Amino acid sequence: MKTIYYNGQIYTGELPLKQAFVEENGHFLYAGDSETAKSMAEPGDALIDLRGRFVCSGFNDSHMHLLGLGKMLRQALLSEHTESLSDMLACLKAFEGQPEDTGLWLLGRGWNQDFFTDVHRMPNRYDLDTVSTTRPICITRACGHCLVVNSKALELLHITEETPSLEGGVIGKEDGVLDGRFYDNAMDLITAAFPAPSKEEVKQMLRVACKKLNSYGVTSCQSDDYCMFRNVPWATVNEAYRELEESGELTVRVYEQSNHTTVEDLREFVEAGNVTGAGTDLFKIGPLKMLGDGALGARTAFLSIPYADDATTKGIPVFTKKQFEDMIGYANAQGMQVAVHAIGDACLDWVLGAIEKALKENPREDHRHGIVHCQITRQDQLEKIKELNLHVYAQTIFLDYDINIVEPRVGKELASTSYRWKTLMNDGVSVSNGSDCPVELPDVMAGIQCAVTRRPLKSAATDTSKVYHPEEAFTVQEALDSYTTKSAEGSFEEKGKGKIQKGMLADFVVLEQNPFETNPEELKDIAIYATYLGGKRVYGK
Repeated sequence: MKTIYYNGQIYTGELPLKQAFVEENGHFLYAGDSETAKSMAEPGDALIDLRGRFVCSGFNDSHMHLLGLGKMLRQALLSEHTESLSDMLACLKAFEGQPEDTGLWLLGRGWNQDFFTDVHRMPNRYDLDTVSTTRPICITRACGHCLVVNSKALELLHITEETPSLEGGVIGKEDGVLDGRFYDNAMDLITAAFPAPSKEEVKQMLRVACKKLNSYGVTSCQSDDYCMFRNVPWATVNEAYRELEESGELTVRVYEQSNHTTVEDLREFVEAGNVTGAGTDLFKIGPLKMLGDGALGARTAFLSIPYADDATTKGIPVFTKKQFEDMIGYANAQGMQVAVHAIGDACLDWVLGAIEKALKENPREDHRHGIVHCQITRQDQLEKIKELNLHVYAQTIFLDYDINIVEPRVGKELASTSYRWKTLMNDGVSVSNGSDCPVELPDVMAGIQCAVTRRPLKSAATDTSKVYHPEEAFTVQEALDSYTTKSAEGSFEEKGKGKIQKGMLADFVVLEQNPFETNPEELKDIAIYATYLGGKRVYGK
């Protein structure tokens, strides 16, 4: 049976817009004018009037943490209460009396001290002690690279000033006394104490997260999940996905960015048959994912120079140069794709060097190795990315916050060559888009607005002082492509999805307004009317 959609504004991946398309057996059969589409109808076929609505390929978030989103939705959502420290603490107090699936722990995520209006610092253990001195509390910063615990948590975990940090991490102290803050790998000292969720709990988190993505028009994601619960084996996560697929409950196509931290773990993974591309259209193994450094907001991104607003630090490399070389070299030799988180330029130096070395040792014509984030960059690094033919996984939604801090953090000179995704695109680099959810919500239309305006979402249209490198702004078409066709390129799937064209998977989203005809400062307000996966509605009316 065919379904004919007509009287719409259809972006097929090319301009001009079409009027209609036809879906059959989960694939697109035709895209063109309404009369031709309706003429293909046979007895039993369905005809749907789009009433002028805009339709494009389903959005593909090219870097996020689907399991992390499901995990966050079970915690106190601090991102909605981060305008002040007092408001954040009030949110935790209100949440304290609710039942917790993590046992005694009170968990929250989403705070950002740069938004606090009552203090100008990160929260510390003593702030959390005002919420509870009897229940352990752990709150994770929006970026996911820093967390804070209260005194009760330190007591329960027997962490003292003498406790050594883990390599690639820092335990926070003030005047030699623990302040409750833990950065990057040191966070494992806390999170390792949380009870491991069962496979059924993992499945439930994924169900909820998939539905959340569908509500934003997302039908595919490239997800880094193995690091969300270090005490849950990767095999359990894979089983959870495959069981959801078998039961028909997986409403997002997942390309697993496989996070491993040692060559031994990676070898075990590969030898079990987990190589890039293994799987189905709904769940398949993607690249080796490595977390190279921290985040700009927490001053843990690894820079080549000291931070402009804190000369005592250059940030934190999570791996050594040799570890990058060993991991990337092994993955490349095994035919695996590689995707490495690199926010600071010093981290990017190490990653680019390791990829170049790996490709010299084992040349590959279409490797599609990539850089996740690719934020703080120098001109020579932009040229090297082009030379190595890398893919870049950008997050234009980060501009909403980072515009306010990038120059104060890294200085004017380094800021002038950073967040240069349009430059890379113009040089022929494939640049996809995503949210790094739960760092940000997977709000595609907000990400598209930031890509097009290069301004904070709440900035007035006349506030040109908040525009960051306007010459790097995407066109609306480029922004849509970054969430569709370019994301498909990031997972070697551009021949199967990302466009409304004959033979491609019928994943599509229906919007209430046409982005090409919308004021750039109002793109974020375009509502999602419906979302379809393989021709079946997974969200909307």
